[in-house]
Formats: sequence, structure tokens, C-alpha cells
Amino acid sequence: MNASTLTIRKKLEDLTGDEDGHSLSKSLNALSIVAIGIGCIIGAGIFVLTGTAAAKYAGPGIMLSFALGGVACAFVGLCYAELSALIPVSGSSYTYTYATLGEFFAWIIGWDLVLEYAMGAATVSVGWSGYMVSILRDLGVFLPPQLTNSLGATVKLADGSEATGIFNLPAALIVMTLTFLLARGTKESARLNTSWWW
Repeated sequence: MNASTLTIRKKLEDLTGDEDGHSLSKSLNALSIVAIGIGCIIGAGIFVLTGTAAAKYAGPGIMLSFALGGVACAFVGLCYAELSALIPVSGSSYTYTYATLGEFFAWIIGWDLVLEYAMGAATVSVGWSGYMVSILRDLGVFLPPQLTNSLGATVKLADGSEATGIFNLPAALIVMTLTFLLARGTKESARLNTSWWW
């Protein structure tokens, strides 16, 4: 295999043009995009993971992490603004990588994005599972700990005994429900996401 084929790039005109006559219709407005961003932030990260990290590991030093994270996000936002001004097409980092480094590197970035979204979805679903189990417990519905924890996780019960997790059923149900909603279409997902605003 020739190494030069790994860095084949499309011209900017080809990226911005509609070569094959297929195009996607615009289905998100500014409110939808803001609501999706807020949903991603609130999802589980702020209320579950950072509190756990601060309580168990970081203590007050977590505030420095937030400050550094904010600065990093500002620079990332400036980088994306620069790239979107130079390459005015949708597609995020995949398209930018395709235009600058070539097909192979864009392929790697595409799979990195899939991995990132899978890990993020798994983390958020576990956080939401904790919320659901807590709400059900408040309503008097007690799920067995074997079905609310990950495989092999050891949980200490109120009576002092231990249970080993088999499968996080609430997390799986949440992921399947949201997957079904997303498979129906972007408009429906955006409508559900913004419905709580009104």
C-alpha cells in the first residue's frame, strides 16, 4: 500500500458542494442546539461525577480543575471557530481532519468520536440509573442491587451482607429508550429536549 493514498484529501470546493445530489435538511434551530448543549452538561457529569470526585479524591482542588477546564474549552471554541471559518461545512473534527490531513486520519478521528460518544453515553446512563433507583426507592420500589450495578461490582447492603452486580438494568433501559428516540429522528429528539423549557 502506498503511503500517499493515506493522505488523499478532497478539495475545499468538493467538501462544500453537493456532489451526489443528496443533502440533509436543517432540523435544529438555535434553541435546540443550546438545549442539547445544556442537556449534555447537566446529563450526569455536573451532579454525579464531579461531586463523587470532589468527595473521594480531589477535595477543594476540584475548583482548579473547573477553572483549567474552562480555559481549555475557551481555546477549543476558538479553534473550532477558526476551522469553521476556513472550512464552512458541517462535520465537526472529522471534516476538518479530512480537509487538512486526509482520509486515513479522518477515519481514525471518526472512530475516536464514536468511542468518545459510547464512553460518554455509558457514563451518563450509569448516573441516570442512580437517579432512577433513588426515585424508585423514594416511591417504595426496591430493585435488587444485582440488577442496578455493573458486572462484578460488590455492593454492601444495609444488613451488612454483600451482593455482586450482574447487570445495570436501569442504565440499559435508559440507553435503549434514548436510542429509540434518536433513531426516530433529530426533530423528535430536539422537540423532546426543548419541551421542558415551555
